[in-house]
Amino acid sequence: MSGNYHALDDLPNTLDVFPLTGVLLLPRGHVPLNVFEPRYLALVDAALAGTRLIGLIQPTQNEDKILKPALSAIGCAGRITSYRESEDGRYLITLSGICRFRVVEELDTFEPYRRVTVDFVPFLDDLVVADESDFPRDRLLAALKDYLSRRDLKADWKSVIGAPPETLVNALAMLCPFEPAEKQALLEAPGWAERVDTLVALLEMASAGPPGQVSIN
Repeated sequence: MSGNYHALDDLPNTLDVFPLTGVLLLPRGHVPLNVFEPRYLALVDAALAGTRLIGLIQPTQNEDKILKPALSAIGCAGRITSYRESEDGRYLITLSGICRFRVVEELDTFEPYRRVTVDFVPFLDDLVVADESDFPRDRLLAALKDYLSRRDLKADWKSVIGAPPETLVNALAMLCPFEPAEKQALLEAPGWAERVDTLVALLEMASAGPPGQVSIN
């Protein structure tokens, strides 16, 4: 969902960021988040009071061992498109992907969360739906079928077969249990065709891995 974001002037120069290992947000993708840490509750409060934009980005270091882990070079800006507060004080939000960004530098701030200056210019094509006319659906479905059968995963095949190309690619990229580095590779794929190729390659490489139990709906 690009919403009212159509050009560079519609995007901010800085973003408050939510570092999350293994969580991928792509343009026009949707990620549900269960927010409970005080610093990220404050981040959501600030976003809701302002632009509703948050930068989702993977750290490159273990968050359990380092207070302020280094961030990946590239993340994705998302807009809070649904919001609910639980009785125990958690926020249940959905982020809808807008556009990828490159981190320019991290800013000093007195807030408990982190803020960076960003460059959206290399990724402005994210604001436009890609040409899906050459989408290799049969190739992707073949790779997915092998991946699922070898790893004992389940999928709603009716939904998979009927899904629009970008919806399908985003869902698989975000929901499949790929490693953090593989998620980052999907994020950093230069364009639509490269992301599809990367997804198919990851499905094929993972098809011979150890079995697991994950449902993809």
